[in-house]
Amino acid sequence: MKKLSLLALLLIIQVGFAQDFRFGKVSKEELMETAHPMFPEANAAILYKYQNVKFIYMTGSGFVQEDEVRMRIKIYNKDGFDYATKLVKIYTNSEGSSSNDEKIIGLKGVTYTLANGKIDEDKLRKDGIFEEQSNKYWKTTKFTMPNIQEGCVIEFEYTVQRQNLGIEDLELQELIPINKLDFKIKTPEYFKYKALLNPRAAYVPKLDISKDRGQVNVTSKINVGSISVPRTKFETSKLEYEIDVISAELTDIPPLIDETYVDNLSNYQTKLIMELDVIKYPNELAQPLSTTWEKVTKIIYDDQEFGAQLNKSGYYDNDLDLLLNDAKNDQQKVAVIFDHVKSKVKWNGFHGYFTDEGVNKAYKGGTGNSADINLMLISMLRYAGFDANPILISTKSNGVPLLPTRSGFNYVICGLLVGDSSILLDATLKNTTANILPIKSLNWLGRLIRKDGSSDWIDMIPKMQSKEIVALNVKLSSDLSATGKVRSQFTDYQAFRVRDKYDNFSDAQIIESLEKNKGGIVISNLENENMKDVSNPILQSYEYTYSNAMEEIGGKLYFSPMLFLTPKENPFKLDHRNYPIDYVYPIADKYMVNIMIPEGYIVETLPESVKSQFNGTDGEFTYLSKVNGSYIQFTISLDLNKTIILPTEYEQFKEFYQQMIEKETEKVVLTKV
Repeated sequence: MKKLSLLALLLIIQVGFAQDFRFGKVSKEELMETAHPMFPEANAAILYKYQNVKFIYMTGSGFVQEDEVRMRIKIYNKDGFDYATKLVKIYTNSEGSSSNDEKIIGLKGVTYTLANGKIDEDKLRKDGIFEEQSNKYWKTTKFTMPNIQEGCVIEFEYTVQRQNLGIEDLELQELIPINKLDFKIKTPEYFKYKALLNPRAAYVPKLDISKDRGQVNVTSKINVGSISVPRTKFETSKLEYEIDVISAELTDIPPLIDETYVDNLSNYQTKLIMELDVIKYPNELAQPLSTTWEKVTKIIYDDQEFGAQLNKSGYYDNDLDLLLNDAKNDQQKVAVIFDHVKSKVKWNGFHGYFTDEGVNKAYKGGTGNSADINLMLISMLRYAGFDANPILISTKSNGVPLLPTRSGFNYVICGLLVGDSSILLDATLKNTTANILPIKSLNWLGRLIRKDGSSDWIDMIPKMQSKEIVALNVKLSSDLSATGKVRSQFTDYQAFRVRDKYDNFSDAQIIESLEKNKGGIVISNLENENMKDVSNPILQSYEYTYSNAMEEIGGKLYFSPMLFLTPKENPFKLDHRNYPIDYVYPIADKYMVNIMIPEGYIVETLPESVKSQFNGTDGEFTYLSKVNGSYIQFTISLDLNKTIILPTEYEQFKEFYQQMIEKETEKVVLTKV
């Protein structure tokens, strides 16, 4: 009897702690939780997410899409505060009409906290809701929940109404764990969609496919009079139709684990992608909508905000004619045009392959989005007689598209053919140059469109190595310090990285950055050449004093040959890797170290020369050491020709990298004569 009573009590307690996911039913148990039970390192967790996508029939508008979202989120610590802000992207009509605008309805939110054993509620107010116009096509509704503190629970819900049939990707995984997720997508039989789970995702949920029924009231206008006495009446009839349903009730969804050197984590996120395949209304022929990249490219090219912009001229002719007068060859002409666009029109920070202002207005006003600037550049190059064409690309933040849709691209650059050489240009940033693009552009493939409308894929991954060459001269002193000089050369993307990092820095700020996290180093006499001349490598030199260069143990001196340039640790610590390592561009790093042995000492132990490879010629590490009179000389180099390291190659690459780190941190030992 006692056993039965205990069991009954446990059942009662379990039922009492069961979560109620209705809006407003947050419990004390949820507020008292201090860490996620399965993922204690999580800064926040989605306790419940509900999403319901459906189509409702509205007289005069037809089927309208409603995307209903409700979320309850637990915030464990300050690092989880970011989850109290939500951004919702909304399409707006570029022609000024609101007929196709999307809108948010029913937005509400509450923050729950626990004070003296009681639950306090703070409602989302109007001053916590903002709208930002990204460009003439998109705006963002942003809201931030009030009274955010460690341990709180937030809850919000809203519905996005859309006039179009395109269904946004449903995100079934986040950077934080999801305890429970319920979703449904209900589409009328007139709209047939292809459903695809992201094949790159590691977490693969089971989806349920079913059918439902729906009905709409259709009002018809009927002529019941005669020719001489026209008269009409309205009749309402019910139309029943079938509904296709995709749904799932998921629990304990693991978070996406961020890893070093990942191109875009959302590429590996579990999400459901819906592609509209066919539209088939009653008594009408089916309209197939499945498309190809060729069709997508043509639709974009034929748009007034794209192809027509390439044909506009007259707004720059006089300026360009004057600038080209002194150009002696094609290379100089291209450089003059490229530099003119970069200096004349500043990028407004917005991506896109359709123009924001239009090339004419952007040129006169001095600002524009990426399409305004790069379509203008193409037009000018064509005016000067060059074979220049637009290249549609998807930036790293836009991900790698899995289906041929217009949203698969979000950016445009210029492709130029000079003789047998192909040159890529992007005039949005001041530090770009021929074939040196913003890092965000080096993603997947680009689609080049010619004047005749034909198009081809081109690889956006750089093939040429970008170099960092460092000469380190060292004079060791008996007080365990070192003095000397560093001379560095940076080419191509390595130079682009340095220019980007030190943009608008003073010499003092650059020195501060170079000294950071390098122990007792003091830098002086800094010189930088070609920091603004993007057509040439950066040459950097400085003198240094390093107070912690050596350790003295038992009368012997120990030091690492690369001193303050020695890498501290291997960034690849995980036993297994879920996502590829993305190095973006091939690299060639070379360090030439020349060390003067202090008087009264000789070399007792010198690290041996080694050479190791990763996957044949994909990567090579070389370490050469020798004693030359009173000097120790090292040549240390890393050549990495492969930019994407697959998870299946990770174990081999990790070992290759670890061997390199161990060698670079190996000590030289000096002993007294």
